Amino acid sequence: MAARRPRSTASPTTFHELGVPAPIVEALAANGVTTPFPIQAATLPDALAGRDVLGRGRTGSGKTYAFAVPLLARLTARPAPRRQGRPRALILAPTRELAAQIEASMAPLAAAVSLRTLTVYGGVSASRQIAGLRAGADVLVACPGRLLDLVESGHANLDSVEITVLDEADHMADLGFLPVVRRLLDQTPRQAQRLLFSATLDAGVDVLVRRYLTDPITHSIDSVAAPVTVPHHMLHIGQRDMLTVLVDLAAAPGRTLVFARTKRRAKTLTRQLVQAGVPAIELHGNLGQNARSRNLTAFASGSATTLVATDIAARGIHVDDVSLVVHADPPAEFKAYLHRSGRTARAGATGTVVTLMTDDQVDDVRHLARKAGITATTTRLGPGDPLLHQIAPGPRTLVAPPAADAAEPARAAGRNRPRKAATAAETSGTSGRSRSRKPAATAETAGTSGRSRSRKPAATGETAGATGRSRSRKPAAAAETPSPRRKSRSQAAGSAPGGQPAAPQPSGAAAFSAGARVGAGRRGGRSR
Repeated sequence: MAARRPRSTASPTTFHELGVPAPIVEALAANGVTTPFPIQAATLPDALAGRDVLGRGRTGSGKTYAFAVPLLARLTARPAPRRQGRPRALILAPTRELAAQIEASMAPLAAAVSLRTLTVYGGVSASRQIAGLRAGADVLVACPGRLLDLVESGHANLDSVEITVLDEADHMADLGFLPVVRRLLDQTPRQAQRLLFSATLDAGVDVLVRRYLTDPITHSIDSVAAPVTVPHHMLHIGQRDMLTVLVDLAAAPGRTLVFARTKRRAKTLTRQLVQAGVPAIELHGNLGQNARSRNLTAFASGSATTLVATDIAARGIHVDDVSLVVHADPPAEFKAYLHRSGRTARAGATGTVVTLMTDDQVDDVRHLARKAGITATTTRLGPGDPLLHQIAPGPRTLVAPPAADAAEPARAAGRNRPRKAATAAETSGTSGRSRSRKPAATAETAGTSGRSRSRKPAATGETAGATGRSRSRKPAAAAETPSPRRKSRSQAAGSAPGGQPAAPQPSGAAAFSAGARVGAGRRGGRSR
């Protein structure tokens, strides 16, 4: 076993005493980080000495700086020219949001020591990521799937990696990333330093430890169990009271994170909360990456006070001052409960966790609590119960719900795609084609850039688009009249089908929520 770095008998209380280089200490202080958290104080001396480290600690314990600081210190101590497509440090993370969050935390520290960071993950175009690799990056923060694609296509090479970090390793095991992770680690130099951080040491994680870490030193700072300082409430409510109680809690001051079991459920709850007056947005796998990033930014900035998410937000997502986590749908297993609950009371802050359970969920939730090792207060209550104000104190604030249908926000902008003939006229979207096979009652009008494909004449006349061709096989009953020239998209959005003014658009957080749901559709396509 390698010799351990000698330590003083007094416990170090600053990053400088732990051996962190001065420029990084100054960059940490500039970001308000002056006192190491326990996992940082425990792992930094060994990581800075070049040891392989296995750090185990619950979510929110400060693991990002525990690996970011020694990684940057190592690269700074051994300067090397930046090479195209060959990073010197690699950090693997299981989700896009976590990868982006790690890079955002590291960027100020890296800039202080003249190092360049780059993030690569799926769900977005790879062109910018490829350009970043060509320009050269010292630190690559990556999700395994996209990185493997870039390696196999020749845009990235891992033979120059000096230090590798696996963050949330147990989550990568849960998501089935381990075969990809092994393929990537096999391409890094065997002598490279490796740091692995995980909340638990399951069988899959243990395989990685035994295969890739050399004589690792293990630091287990706290258990995966929830912190005892966080109050947990199990609220036994009727099924019909679920939404009313949820609205009451979410309308309280502060940020609220609501967890749902499925993507459809998250979408439905978001719509219901918005209609009830709660500024809510959604986060789940059906959203495109741009919409996911936009919604997280809105939640972090406070323009939306409630985030409704699936378990995609249960790991690695850090938003300051999340005061309340609500399990609207209790999770299936205790680890998910702990990771969800870990989104509040992070880094020494306070918070509260609430689980809503109906009659048929009581036994499962109690079993969940026992497995998670928590002591919860269980209360049967209904809407308006005073306990709700004790759990989430403060005045309730509701905003006017959007005037447009929250489930179909694009319709208010005149972008819907009619499926049947209208009673007076059928109008397609501004860039689509009318495909109705039946005539309208009076006239059929094609979109401004499409073609009318009706096989029968309209009752009075058929009007072709300005840029299309009429394909009617019979003459119209009246004259064919060309439609006006194409309007701009913004003009087209100002009126609804049939020439009627469009419904007023939602504003504020409600408008953002509507926009986020539009983002769930195909890029550049219509709402369907």
